[in-house]
Amino acid sequence: YVMVSSHRPLSDLTVLDLTWILSGPFASMILCDMGADVIKVERPPYGDIARTTGPYIGDESGYFFSVNRGKRSICIDLRNKQGRETFLRLAENADVVMENFTPGTMGALGLGYDVLSARNPRLVYAATSGFGQTGPERNRPALDVIVQGMGGIMSITGEPDGPPVSTGGSQGDITAGLFTAIGILSALHERERSGQGQLVDISMLDCQIAILENAFVRYFATGEPPKPIGTRHPLTTPFQAFPTADGWIVIAIAPGVENQWELFCVKIGRADLIADPRFDTPGLRTKNHAVLEPMLIEALKVKTAEEWLREFDAIGLPCGPLNDIQHAAEQAQVKAREMLVDVEHPSGFSLKIPDTPIKLSRTPGGIAGPPPGIGEHTDEVLSSMLGLSAQEIAGLREAGAVFGPLPSPVPLVRDRG
Repeated sequence: YVMVSSHRPLSDLTVLDLTWILSGPFASMILCDMGADVIKVERPPYGDIARTTGPYIGDESGYFFSVNRGKRSICIDLRNKQGRETFLRLAENADVVMENFTPGTMGALGLGYDVLSARNPRLVYAATSGFGQTGPERNRPALDVIVQGMGGIMSITGEPDGPPVSTGGSQGDITAGLFTAIGILSALHERERSGQGQLVDISMLDCQIAILENAFVRYFATGEPPKPIGTRHPLTTPFQAFPTADGWIVIAIAPGVENQWELFCVKIGRADLIADPRFDTPGLRTKNHAVLEPMLIEALKVKTAEEWLREFDAIGLPCGPLNDIQHAAEQAQVKAREMLVDVEHPSGFSLKIPDTPIKLSRTPGGIAGPPPGIGEHTDEVLSSMLGLSAQEIAGLREAGAVFGPLPSPVPLVRDRG
């Protein structure tokens, strides 16, 4: 990877990041890639439990590596009186505090939004949780698959009449992370006018509801709950994955685009379908999908995926290969956009990970470096942010308030690889 410019768009922001595992760290990763100084506040002695999640490269977690790149780490015991006071002093000098604990956890430590905002009225405090800071289920814990199930997406994912299926990625966590980052940036922008910070309250379940806008609109418009329909679209056809002679391709004929259906029919050797009244409009093709789909599958199986993609590209038909992860990584377009970059770890290995997809023409972001060790930057942060001397920091260590650097937690043998 290439160390990016110090003139990145968020380079003037300091973020105290208490988040762990995925949803919160993904949000702070976005800010870090855009230049924010993200200081990961970790618990002694093991830090973020994502450090013990595989796959491992040596004794380092690839999972932790992927979403904590470029951050700094300070290790503080927030249950220790001096540790808590140290954190409060840091918060006085921060722009953002982030956490993704069950609601009430920070308040029980004496570090809730009311306490922190009283000491720093400009502070933006982002709380990401399963169900948000209000509501009857606010105190329930939640993980990705829980909110996928509760939010409805599992009920519309998969094949018709099949069992519920979760998405292939941690969509519940990632979506919450994206909305958390958006919420933080919105609050920071508003602060430029008001001079005041505020609480950003992000619920993973809320985020699931928000991204299923079309499914909810269809339900409230028709009274019929949507069902799983495989890879196809509920409102237009063809708009799905199809098998070919040697693999799968994805075809999407958008409603209202002139002549695409007709050109497609001619190209696959089924010009007779053009005049068939059952398939005259996207809605009719969807209504009669059970009749149409076998005809299209039969026609598309006569050529390879590469042959069909070349022919469809020639007529401007939206299409693409259905890639596995290996082939997705090898695409020329992905390489041209430099979306997968090698990041070196101080222990001697390098790992290829996705870079930020946000491409800015004048102040670009990017991966700032490898993930930190536990408490690797404790002294550095306390010195630069609070002006503490080496003797004062040593005193905090002796009091059990701060720690680091600490060794990585030893992974379980059965989880390695």
